[in-house]
Amino acid sequence: MSLQAVMVLAAALLCTGLFGVLTQQSVVMLMMGLELMLGGVVATAAGTWHHLAPDRADGQVIVLVAVTAMALEMAIGFAVVTALFREREVDVTDRAAELKE
Repeated sequence: MSLQAVMVLAAALLCTGLFGVLTQQSVVMLMMGLELMLGGVVATAAGTWHHLAPDRADGQVIVLVAVTAMALEMAIGFAVVTALFREREVDVTDRAAELKE
């Protein structure tokens, strides 16, 4: 796969995630948009690293660490959303902003 194809895929993921973040009010959909954006960044990093140094495994390790961090971030985010919903039945961002106090 060429570097240009990887960059187009990454740009599509980033734009789709940005659209999801800017248009959705559900906390879960917002988190999914953020995850798509991070996936685009990881795809860009992996494609660039493969293009610059295909024989070294450093890029693969960094991508693996980034994907692991993304999975942990999503698990913690879903735990917070679940706790908010169970406590106050809040599932949209407008009502979650009222919980500052």
